[in-house]
Order: sequence, then structure tokens, then C-alpha cells
Amino acid sequence: MTPNEAVESAAQTTEAASAEATTTHVHDDHAGHDHSQTPSLNPELTREVAVEVPAEIVTKTYSKIVKRYQKMARIPGFRAGKVPESLIRGRFAKDLRQEVMDTLVQEKFRAEMEAQGLLPISQPQIIELNLHDEQPLRFRAQFEVAPEINVDGYETVTVDKPAVQLEDGELDAEIDRVLESHATVETVEEDRPLVDGDWAEISFKGIKRPLVQTVGEDGLQNSGEDDNVEGEDVMVEVGGKNTLPAFTLALRGQSKAQELSVQVAYPADFGDVRLAGTTIDYDVTINAIKRKTFPEHDADFAKQLGDFDSWDKFVDSVRESVTARKKNAVESETKSKLVDALVQKFDFPVPESFVQQQIDVRLDRGLRALAQQGMPEEQMRQFDFARLRAAQRDEAVKEVKASLLLDRIAVAANVQVKEEDIEREIMIMSLQSREPLEQLRERMTSDGSVTRIREQMRREATATTLYEKMA
Repeated sequence: MTPNEAVESAAQTTEAASAEATTTHVHDDHAGHDHSQTPSLNPELTREVAVEVPAEIVTKTYSKIVKRYQKMARIPGFRAGKVPESLIRGRFAKDLRQEVMDTLVQEKFRAEMEAQGLLPISQPQIIELNLHDEQPLRFRAQFEVAPEINVDGYETVTVDKPAVQLEDGELDAEIDRVLESHATVETVEEDRPLVDGDWAEISFKGIKRPLVQTVGEDGLQNSGEDDNVEGEDVMVEVGGKNTLPAFTLALRGQSKAQELSVQVAYPADFGDVRLAGTTIDYDVTINAIKRKTFPEHDADFAKQLGDFDSWDKFVDSVRESVTARKKNAVESETKSKLVDALVQKFDFPVPESFVQQQIDVRLDRGLRALAQQGMPEEQMRQFDFARLRAAQRDEAVKEVKASLLLDRIAVAANVQVKEEDIEREIMIMSLQSREPLEQLRERMTSDGSVTRIREQMRREATATTLYEKMA
């Protein structure tokens, strides 16, 4: 929920809040997990109101609802609309009370907010409620209000703004990737040893060395997995930049059909976590020697890659693309650092309701990622969600502070979002989802998605404005 949406919806109490005189958040998403918590409020932003509704209004509301029940009730032995009021009040007492609360608590809470000029940003928590027919309705409610944020001096907050220029090798690496995708692989038929630049097609079996045992929190633990590795027809480039030196040294000078042994110690930061930090003894068989052939750097090849009439034109295009990509990455990273600096500079209380919502967002994002990786729902149910929520709190607080700050700075800097930009975003979503544009727009307007898009785009525009104003 965005800050603006919170202001609009906070005056509406939920049925659970009225019935139980409190609000309990229960989150149940695709994984079927349940990490509920009693809502907490930031004491610095918490306000409380006491509301009393005269007995005659309570009685009138009860009577109105009872009459409606009389018309709808279908009870054996009584004609439709002729059920005695006493029977209705007895049989549907709980439902009647609930409807009276839903009607009066919401209406009177909203009226009290308007009378006191308060703008709650969280759902009200009903902490005391007394309701009986022919008696006054009394309830007390607590809620959070938006913090006062003074952003004077925001223009003076700066961070290093790196110059965007390609470093040695960045352009070459991108061109190499293009060439790699158009390379042809041929088997070397002549009887000769492997040399740098050759590709050895190998089969192997590897045995991990005895694992080192360490003392951890749960007692004696192995430092790795006790399993072996093997592969068939794996291509290894002799002397290649992605080939471990141990493999290059072992393969260089060897010939087809030879068998050899090699010991490989993988660094702790190796890309495959199953191998990182392990030492493996390999038995290797060289099945074939192969050589990659790359296209000539000429106009004919350039034309295959796009609308280029020379190799130099293609290189220029790649340079522009790589530079633009790096520029975007540098700009994004710098904006992030700038927002972090703003969060550090300006201190103000953060609504706890917003923090809890942001924790939900972060947890949902993580759980979806685990689900996409194939983790079973049953395994997710075993998570300690209280611990997970606590671990997400610091980042959630920072993200909420950043959003509130950017919203406030947007007002101070008069940052606006064009409606055509929002419309373009909705149109893109319509094309991606294949949902008719008008239908999608109507749905997103009613569920608040358009408001969220507008606010997010305004925050991004604000960060861009601050970035561009830095020297």
C-alpha cells in the first residue's frame, strides 16, 4: 500500500477489527505459508480517539437491520416477511451485532477523523469496544499518522558521480561474445598434441578429497558435500581465460585418447557452489581435439550481423551499445547511493504499518524466487517466519524511508509525471498480458495499481532530477 492509498483506506475498519476489537494480519500466499503478526504502531506516530454514538442511533441502526433480516429470513413455520422480531434477534444476534458495528464504527470513525482534522495512514486498531442495543456505542481506536518530514537542504546532498567510459577489454569482451556465437567447431584430424587455443573434448571422473571437519553451531560439521563428479564429452579450452590453470597445465601437450590424472583445487569463490573451496582428483580421458574457427572481420560478416556496411561500423555500434549499458548501470548505482545518502541525512519516525507491509513485499519476493527454483511448499512452511521478518526489517525501514523522502522531495521540487507516460506503461502491460487495454485500465484504476505506478514513476523521476543536478 502506498502512502496515498493508506490515507484513503485507513478510515475503513475491517470486519475482523470490529468483531475482535483488534486487527490481525494474516499473510497467506502461493506457498501456503502463514507468518502472521499482531499489528504494531510507531509510538511517535500513534494517535488515539475515543468515539461515542448515542443510544438512539444504535437502536435505530439495530431496528433497520432487523427489519431487513425479517424480509430475507426463511424460517420453517413462518411466512416470508412474517418472522417475529424476537426470533430474528435471538437467532441472528451475532450477525446483527456485526452489521451494526460494520455500519457505525466505520461511519463514526471517519466522521471523527474529519472533525479533528486527522489523516490516518494505517488501518485503525480498535482497542476497546462496547456495543449493546439501546445503549451508547463506545469505542477507542489507535492508528498512525504520517510523519512530518523536513527536507530543507536536500539539494546539498551529493555522492561521487563517476565518469562513464569504457575500460580496457570491455569492448573486446562484447565483440568476443558475438564472435563466439558465430564460431564453428571442427575436429582436428592430424595426430598432434594439444596447444593453447585448442579445445579438448574430455570425459572425466572426479573424487573429492577427504572433507575437513569444523566445529559449527550445531556441533561437528563437514566443510563440503561427500559426493563425486563426472562428465562426458565436456569441452575445455587449453589456455582459455575461463579454464583453471591446473587443467591447462595437464592438457597442454597431450594427445587424443590419452588418459591422465589431475588434481584441481577450486577457489572459494568459484562459480559452481558445489565445487567452490574443494579439491578434486580427476581421471581424464581425451576423446578428441577440436579447433574453433571464427569469421573474418570484414564487411560480409558485418552485414550478417545487421545493417552495417563495414566491420568498423559494427564495432562502432557495439561501442555505443556497451557505453549506453554501462551509463545506465552507473547512473542506477549512483542514484541508489544518493538515495542512501538522503536516508542518512534526514531523520524522522517511520510508520510501523508501512514497514510491516514492506517486509511482506520482500518476503513474498524471496518466496516466489524459491518456488521458481523448485522448492516444495511443504519445505517453505517449515521456515521460521518470525526470524525471517526480523532479518528483513532494517532493509524494509530504509526502503520505506526512501519512498517517503522521495515523495516529499517531489513536492518540494515540483516533480510531475505526465499522464501519457503512465498510459504508455499501461499499454505495454496490456501487450505483455494480452488483456484488452480498456479492461486492464479499468481494473488497475479500481485496485489502485495506477496510483502505485504513478507514485513509483514520480519517485524515479525525482531521483533522476537529483542525479542530473549533481556536478
